Amino acid sequence: MMRRAMMDAEVGDDVYGEDPTVNRLQERAAEIFEKEAAIFVPTGSMGNQIAVKLHTRPGTEVVIEERGHIYNYEMAAMASTSGTLARPVHSRDGTGILNWDEIESAIHTGGAYYVPPTSLVTLENSHNFAGGRVYTSARTREIAERAHALSLPVHLDGARIFNASAALNESVADLARPVDSVMFCLSKALGAPVGSMLLGSRAFIDEARIWRKRLGGGMRQAGVLAAAGLIALEESPKLLHEDHANARRLAEGLAEIDGIRIDPEGVVTNIVIFDIVDTGMTSPEICARLKESNILSSAFGPEIRMVTHYDVSSADIEVVLREMKKIVSSEQ
Repeated sequence: MMRRAMMDAEVGDDVYGEDPTVNRLQERAAEIFEKEAAIFVPTGSMGNQIAVKLHTRPGTEVVIEERGHIYNYEMAAMASTSGTLARPVHSRDGTGILNWDEIESAIHTGGAYYVPPTSLVTLENSHNFAGGRVYTSARTREIAERAHALSLPVHLDGARIFNASAALNESVADLARPVDSVMFCLSKALGAPVGSMLLGSRAFIDEARIWRKRLGGGMRQAGVLAAAGLIALEESPKLLHEDHANARRLAEGLAEIDGIRIDPEGVVTNIVIFDIVDTGMTSPEICARLKESNILSSAFGPEIRMVTHYDVSSADIEVVLREMKKIVSSEQ
């Protein structure tokens, strides 16, 4: 369906705002999220970094949970592009989902002149490296209201916000309503080959368009990509509950394997992260063995990360579990 839509896409020059398919995608995204405007960007990282640039000024700090993608996996772009410093915060309950008290303790809005002031608070929903855990709209609203009272904007890295929406049975509009800007990916869970969206006020998006071009994100006949994004936006969210069910089954099966530690109750979306220290193997060793059976996973220190998506069936989950049992039992 997506490839057909790409082939048939009506296109124009998006640098001049003349691509009708890109324009439809941007308008539809803004409508769904109930934001004033949206802009199509090549990657989620670009969308996040444009937001950081527009919300901050050089020499200030950005508050972020310590495992946040913007801090750990965007190549220090907040420093090189915006001249800002991350102020990572640890969630005391270990979930990766911050509360206001934890954020407030990291904020500097006055006092000694030699302490860098805070200019932005960022959240991530769902939180990738916290195992796909989610912020409710109530939690996000409290954080945003408190931040706004201090004249601090809030940006939401919503790369997988549709997963959070499916898990919480709350609309993406409600989850993003309290924040000043939000980025979400058309790729990843929604399955488009390329692209993300950045949303906010019309003035914010007008300025974002300048920075998209400045960072090399100005595209010409981008409608061939936006056409797939429209399909992803309209059709994929209704299937996400299947990915979540597969992830829970994977977590439950992994929890039954000796040497693997994971709490299935903590798996609420499509990301499964588990500890393999007690297997006697390293995570790269296990990932390499899995790859021999065409099972792809990612090693992160003593943990392994797996993600379910529309190309992964319930039958595939059983195959993964059988292979994992074989690999681990061979070393014990």
